Amino acid sequence: MSAERHILYARVAWFQAGTVAALLIASAIIAGAAHGETSTIGRTWPIVEPDALAEIEAKVATLPKGLGAKFGPRSRWSAMKSATLATATVTRVRTIVPFYTLDMDVTLPDGRVLYPKGFTFNPLTYVSLPQRLVIVHPSELGWALKTAAATDWILLAAGGSAAVDPIALGEKVGRPLFILEERVKDRLGLAVAPVIVAQAGQRLVLTEYGPKSRTLAERMKP
Repeated sequence: MSAERHILYARVAWFQAGTVAALLIASAIIAGAAHGETSTIGRTWPIVEPDALAEIEAKVATLPKGLGAKFGPRSRWSAMKSATLATATVTRVRTIVPFYTLDMDVTLPDGRVLYPKGFTFNPLTYVSLPQRLVIVHPSELGWALKTAAATDWILLAAGGSAAVDPIALGEKVGRPLFILEERVKDRLGLAVAPVIVAQAGQRLVLTEYGPKSRTLAERMKP
């Protein structure tokens, strides 16, 4: 694979990882605004936006050949660094309410303040996570692949094993893999892996899997 193509995949991986954080952070602002603003129904036009991946590919096509060599090995790229988690030693379940506090005013088109800076609310009141987050170390990826549904996202955490290339690993297993960002780790209060995060009503349920429960789950998997 060419160096330029690697740059493309790295940008896509970064974009995908950012999407995970967006579900937990940025969508809170959008949800709040959508909930509080009234709309005027009238004549409408379709909004045509360029495909994000197509834009990235077009930009990469304009880059000089051999540019990837200037960035060094992917293992050194900051965008490929996962947050570190310890290894779960026991199985436990806990719940959190992911309250979010606005760091800016949310205003209407006429300038009126809809929600002021400092307003705190639970984004799960307005939105739903369409999938679970299955967070593991690379050494636990086999368990994750057997456990995760097709719609779940698998996030790789650092710690517990040697660093790996999530892009190459994703290509090998035939499934997109994401990195665990520090802001997602902090947002969810994560400390250990493997852990599965799922929504239950207006709460997030975090199930941490110790060695015995991981073994039992693998034996019960059809």
